[in-house]
Amino acid sequence: MNNQDSARVRAWLEQGVLLFDGATGTALRAQAEEGEAVERLCLTQPQRVSALHRGYLAAGCRAIKTNTFAAHVSMACENEEDQRGLILAAFRLAQRASEGYNAVVFADIGPAPVEAQNASACYIGMADLFLSAGLTCFLFETMPGDKGLAEAAEHIKTRCPEAFVMVSFAADADGFTRSGEQAAVLAHRMSLCGMVDAIGLNCICGAYHIRRLLATLDVGDKPLSAMPNAGYPHVEEGRTYYDSDPAYYAQQVMGCVKEGARIIGGCCGTTPEHIRQIARLLGVNMPPRVPAAGGKTDSTHEKTCQSRILSRLEQGRRVMLVELDPPRSADIGGFMEGARQLEQECADAITIADCPIGRARMDSSLLACKLSRELGIEALPHMTCRDRNVNATKALLLGLSMENVHNVLVVTGDPIPTSDRGSVKSVYQFNSRVLAKFIRGLSESDETDPFFVCGGLNINAVRFDLELERAKEKMDCGVSAFLTQPVLSERAALNLEQARKTLGGAKLIGGLFPVVSEKNARFLQSEVHGITVDDVVVRAYAGLDREQGEALAVRLCEAAAKRIAPFTDGYYIMTPFQRVGLVCRVMRATRNLAE
Repeated sequence: MNNQDSARVRAWLEQGVLLFDGATGTALRAQAEEGEAVERLCLTQPQRVSALHRGYLAAGCRAIKTNTFAAHVSMACENEEDQRGLILAAFRLAQRASEGYNAVVFADIGPAPVEAQNASACYIGMADLFLSAGLTCFLFETMPGDKGLAEAAEHIKTRCPEAFVMVSFAADADGFTRSGEQAAVLAHRMSLCGMVDAIGLNCICGAYHIRRLLATLDVGDKPLSAMPNAGYPHVEEGRTYYDSDPAYYAQQVMGCVKEGARIIGGCCGTTPEHIRQIARLLGVNMPPRVPAAGGKTDSTHEKTCQSRILSRLEQGRRVMLVELDPPRSADIGGFMEGARQLEQECADAITIADCPIGRARMDSSLLACKLSRELGIEALPHMTCRDRNVNATKALLLGLSMENVHNVLVVTGDPIPTSDRGSVKSVYQFNSRVLAKFIRGLSESDETDPFFVCGGLNINAVRFDLELERAKEKMDCGVSAFLTQPVLSERAALNLEQARKTLGGAKLIGGLFPVVSEKNARFLQSEVHGITVDDVVVRAYAGLDREQGEALAVRLCEAAAKRIAPFTDGYYIMTPFQRVGLVCRVMRATRNLAE
């Protein structure tokens, strides 16, 4: 292995600032075939890749990246053999281009595929190919989180103790990555990993915002890196363009150096001219960086959550939550009256679905604010990932915090009905786990008051073991309690008991649904995803009129409540067909169990 490269990097950082190259992907995109990953140009048009490397080296950089950002299996590579060939080709192109220049080559590794079950295995697999080729300098860039990175760094250092490992996170102007985590928290956590040598930021933002974000990072005595985009892009006729003036960009990047960056370079939209302008301005022998003073870099939060639901649960008291569907029109008289009746029956909170089954209804968060403001009722609005991007979601959470609504139930959301997909488009920028992490990050950064974040638990799932694994991931992301699907089968009750054993740190609110008729039971059994109804329940409703059906519903809910009481922390009652009076009867029948 060429340990001289990693030694040179450390020597340069002792002397001053290390200048990297700029963008590869945006610079090569025009030369790639439609739909072709730019990494594959290492195999199909190697002269183009070599020319770009030489252009950056001639501009004055001392470190270039291999053209392997997305060289993961299932991304730029079809299989492991294809990956091996591409990575070796990319390494040779960069290595040959650097000959004759006083420069080193870094193995460029981007985020693991979203669908990857084991991120560390993806990173380690790529790293092993580079190590076998002789590379000892590594850049893990544009990372949305730190999953698998510490393990990969440890593996690299085990094989090559002298290796130099950099990790760079990608965050928006507010400091959040696309996984919903704060870059400051990620950077600090990574700084505690003894196997990582340098930490920083790249991509998403231009130099101005990267500079501001650098001031929030505390990475101890590790070198800090900054590789901003060339401003912000615009799209014309389906193509993305960056118009940042190289001289202006270089001045802004020098601001990052003043903020403490010891490693600088460019990301999307930058060219050899951008790097040439930085090299022209770059000084040496920069003073040591002072860590951010007083910045909050751990995941603790001094404020306490003001949720009355959480307060009751923390006192060891059971809760009774009732779900009311939001109105289909602007008439909220019936909804408000129903909520008032439920509150009088001592419901601890009203939960409000967010456009259930993908059909537009009155906004759950606005209704929650109205209940809180006008009736003083604790509300738990559902928040799906289906209809809002990150900007709209953050704006809504800020509004909820302002209105003193401190609870939220995060769900991925039912899909848009097939008949509406021509005119209604889903967003799904988050899933429920990422959304929970994003909400936690807003609270930790003091942008909102702390939220009591709940999640859903499908106790009727066919593979309940996988459902429990997802629930554990949700807990890791900040979910404190789970509201379950209704218990209408013995299997659901057994699964809920298993959940109590497995999810020890979470509160479990058991679902109850008052089935009102045989028709209702058959519909739930046959057409509603996520609900299992035992045949014995369906048969019990045969031939019953409305009054008899409601009486049976109360008895069955009471029996289910008794069955699950030992392994739940309360009940979550769903209101069928706006029958608030029926739910009040269920509440009275189960109240002694909820005390």
